[in-house]
Amino acid sequence: MAVVLLRRSAPDPTHLSVVHEGIPFRVAVRRRASARRITLRVSSATGEVVLTLPERTAVSAAQRFADAHSAWIAGRVAKVPARVILEDGAVVPLRGVPHRVLHWSVTSGLTIATRDGEEAPVIAVSCQTPHVGRRVRDFLETEARRDLVEAVSRHARALGRMPKRLTVRDTRSRWGSCSARGHLNFSWRLILAPPFVLDYLAAHEVAHLAEMNHSERYWRVLDGLYPRVEEAERWLKRHGTELHRYG
Repeated sequence: MAVVLLRRSAPDPTHLSVVHEGIPFRVAVRRRASARRITLRVSSATGEVVLTLPERTAVSAAQRFADAHSAWIAGRVAKVPARVILEDGAVVPLRGVPHRVLHWSVTSGLTIATRDGEEAPVIAVSCQTPHVGRRVRDFLETEARRDLVEAVSRHARALGRMPKRLTVRDTRSRWGSCSARGHLNFSWRLILAPPFVLDYLAAHEVAHLAEMNHSERYWRVLDGLYPRVEEAERWLKRHGTELHRYG
């Protein structure tokens, strides 16, 4: 018996366009075999709009669905904090303290956290203008790695278990993770938060070196490492999304 496979006549578009009150919105299209219905999601971190549809649902139906929810899309996107470009004059929190980016020279030099003539905190950058953003981002990542290495080492010594590796990236879905192989991964954006928040995330992932779960035993381990769990969790719930504004 011959088996005829039904195929879509053309590949799916990567994006759809939706207009609400004259304002266009770009909607990413994701097809997922496990999806049972069309869904829409707006990232609270980046404002990206993603439409997921089942394997057999036509793109035309997805477009109608998106159009019908244009007001919802516009409302959710409007709630996403405005982006802050890392450029001269931008104000960026460093360990929870607002610092102004100060591009003081076009001669290549070190990027440092210091104070200006009025004793206000600044991140002083010395480079060609097009490279200011990259230099500030590199500086923040370096500072994040320094603080995380110190915090992780301190908590790991207290626990008696050392991680195999520590990496710092621009993670979006979570602030940190611990793999079964003992590899710890963190978001560099934790350097923007007050130090007790970064310290909490370091302890949180180190505790997973002993308990790869969130059982009662895990929380007992974490409580032994870090006493300000609830305070840090409240801060992240209230302000965590704002950390994705920068860069």
